[in-house]
Amino acid sequence: MKTKIKELRKEHKLTQEELAMAVGTTRQTITSIETEKYTASLVLAYKIASYFGKSIEEVFDFSSVEEE
Repeated sequence: MKTKIKELRKEHKLTQEELAMAVGTTRQTITSIETEKYTASLVLAYKIASYFGKSIEEVFDFSSVEEE
């Protein structure tokens, strides 16, 4: 799933480690989400979006997600 996390981090001058600590996850998880190797849980997606003052839809692109 595509996200705007990397762009938002750079805008706010944050490292992956700093964002991870702020939302209670690991740097590896942030890396995996940014490289589209891992899809964030709803709770983590909410924490990341809230951290940047955005809605989940503003940070995560759901257009390529197939409905089950």
